Amino acid sequence: MQRDIVQRPGDPAGRADARPVAHTSLPGNLLAPSAARRFVRAALREWTGLGLPAAVGFSERVAEDAEVVVSELVTNAVVHAGTNVEVLARLEEAAEDEVAALVLEVSDHHPARAVRSDRPESGSAADAAEGTSLVGPDEPAEYGRGLQLVGTLAERWGITYRTGLKTVWARLPVDDWNPFPEPAAEPGFQQGLRAAELLAPTARRALRDDADWAGRGALSFLAEASDLLAGQLDEDIVAALSGQLLVPRLADWCAIWLEPENGGPSAVPRLASIWHRDEAETGQLRTLLEQGPIRLPERVGTGPVSMPWPGGEEGAKADEPAASALAYRITSGGRTLGAVLLGREGLARVPDEVTALIEDFVRRVGLAVGAAREYTRQATISRILQRALLPGKVAEIPGVTSSLVYEPSDDGVVGGDFYDIFPCPGDRWCFVLGDVQGSGPEAAVVTGLARPWLRLLAREGFGVGEVLDRLNRLLLDDAMEAAEAAALMVAAAGGQQTPDTGQSRFLSLLYGELVPLPGGGVRCTLASAGHPLPLLLRPDGEVRPAAEPQMLLGIFDDVAYESQSFELAPGDSLLCVTDGVTERRCGPLMFDDEDGLSRALAGCTGLSADGIADRIKRAVHEFAERPPDDDLALLVLQAG
Repeated sequence: MQRDIVQRPGDPAGRADARPVAHTSLPGNLLAPSAARRFVRAALREWTGLGLPAAVGFSERVAEDAEVVVSELVTNAVVHAGTNVEVLARLEEAAEDEVAALVLEVSDHHPARAVRSDRPESGSAADAAEGTSLVGPDEPAEYGRGLQLVGTLAERWGITYRTGLKTVWARLPVDDWNPFPEPAAEPGFQQGLRAAELLAPTARRALRDDADWAGRGALSFLAEASDLLAGQLDEDIVAALSGQLLVPRLADWCAIWLEPENGGPSAVPRLASIWHRDEAETGQLRTLLEQGPIRLPERVGTGPVSMPWPGGEEGAKADEPAASALAYRITSGGRTLGAVLLGREGLARVPDEVTALIEDFVRRVGLAVGAAREYTRQATISRILQRALLPGKVAEIPGVTSSLVYEPSDDGVVGGDFYDIFPCPGDRWCFVLGDVQGSGPEAAVVTGLARPWLRLLAREGFGVGEVLDRLNRLLLDDAMEAAEAAALMVAAAGGQQTPDTGQSRFLSLLYGELVPLPGGGVRCTLASAGHPLPLLLRPDGEVRPAAEPQMLLGIFDDVAYESQSFELAPGDSLLCVTDGVTERRCGPLMFDDEDGLSRALAGCTGLSADGIADRIKRAVHEFAERPPDDDLALLVLQAG
């Protein structure tokens, strides 16, 4: 296990002024939490041995709390993100207004996956930034209450979003701090998360200087905001990040309302996010703002609108001479998406440079919310299409145990992989694993044609090779009709015919049929058309290809497809995959380089069909740190 203790240049090892930072990288599997606990314990022991001033406050309770916190954070990352995990421990010396503290950071490489609180109640991503529940209604309750423990044991904790990276951090004081002084008015989970900061778990925030916003500060702020907001695919996360960016840089508090996407004039905006520089006042501000949503007149553009202070002037600090509240309309593509309300204490009038900067920022919020909604619509349509194009259930084959894994890529569009297992006359069972060129609507069209055509041809009694012959011609005929129709449309519109009006619709396909044998096992006949070859695993660990490579479907019309037959004896297993498995990448390497899939399958000797499927799936996920960027489908057929 790698552990890196960072020191300042020129400092000999063991000097007390060494900068104590320890870092390690762990695989995204169930062994990671225990390894993280050992790593943290070793780091604390090493810092104590160095005689660092901050390490004087270490106690057994601090070590135990740190082990619990890092274990919960790593478990959360492994279960919900599924990527490699980076663990960092940093010791902060005592400062003028801060006690010495141990900061723990756990990063995963799937920032699109929301952090889960493991609570049974539902919640939104915006609630994450406000200290409420982060778990969806489908989240199983048996995962425990990990983040509640983190929020209780830590002085504060939070979430950092960066491009391609999500970091959850927690800060634990190392002096004689008691995390359980008395029963709190609200759960520790909420107390901790309300203190979340956006960019780093720094203990001290910079003082606001409005003069800086007239120059380089404004450009840096807008660039940072654009980078963070543009990568978010959930409008509630956009709202939460927006509040964290505004407060305390440009405002003392802010609230963001979002209009319902399909609502009419009578639709009520929802309060998506509240952020206050003083955590103790967040609850009171929410109570005041929940009395009614903000509504700006239609004639108001995107500029600032003066608003009354929530709750009246008594809502401002008594010792402050004045307070200002401004509202901005959130728009995108000419549509109103919501509103931002923010307040500044101690100012009768917010400087023009600041109001103009906030207006530019709110424009970026509008673009981010609009993009997130477009992604959500696309993802919803994709899920509906995916459910319609794939079978509701697969047939059970007598004498054969099957296990299917299907994971569409998390890009919000319908994928090109499809599968099917269905019975046919003559005591036959057919299975299909296919991959259409491309993705999105074009792939959905081919999938919608290929799967019913396959069922029809198989049930008409055609052999495996004949089914592929006829499917190939059907795809070519359909592509030709589409090209002719496009040419007629172009001609009718008075346009010029382009050389590439029609697009070939081709796919790779593995198709086979199984016939049970009287003495046990099944007779398997299959053919592979441009598809990754199926692999046969014998009980003695031997692995060999079970088909010969042939041409993709939908390219040439003079191809004659041939099939191969063999006996799948009791204990034999047949593994069929799509290229989302074989072409899974880690830098320049692919999973199936140097027969990587065969070697992984050989290690599955003696496992059940479910065990083989799970082992191969985990091997594919663990091959690279980032989540798969292609559909992943695999089918295991095991003779009983």
